[in-house]
Amino acid sequence: MKNTLLLLLGLFILSFSYGQDSEIAQILSQRDASNKALRNFDHELNATFSTDDLFITTGAGTLISGKEAQAAYINSLQGPKIYWVRTPDEVLVNPKTLLAWETGTWKGYYENSEEPVVGGKYSAQWTKASGTWLIRSQLFVTLEN
Repeated sequence: MKNTLLLLLGLFILSFSYGQDSEIAQILSQRDASNKALRNFDHELNATFSTDDLFITTGAGTLISGKEAQAAYINSLQGPKIYWVRTPDEVLVNPKTLLAWETGTWKGYYENSEEPVVGGKYSAQWTKASGTWLIRSQLFVTLEN
């Protein structure tokens, strides 16, 4: 009886861990695709990785609420074109709430450049309420110039 309980507990932990790894892999794949879209200045494609009610705090503290506001913000940017790359350091998933936390570093690059001109730390909240992991909110803090 004791061995059976230990076996069942081990299988539960293994399946939980595998489930977590699978969810994290999905989020990392979405993040990679979002980074590629930004690198190619495909803001329409990048918007597909977010919920409609997306909320962003930019590195300079500007608040953006919703995809339409995000598009307007991007279109209002003056000067040389910049793309951003987010590099996750940690992703944690809550399978019960279908929410995830991502944190890492971000860097901004001028078009056709490999040298960052700005960067810092970021955090993101992901939701899988729609069946696909999407970004619900992001907070960026500029720490490097």
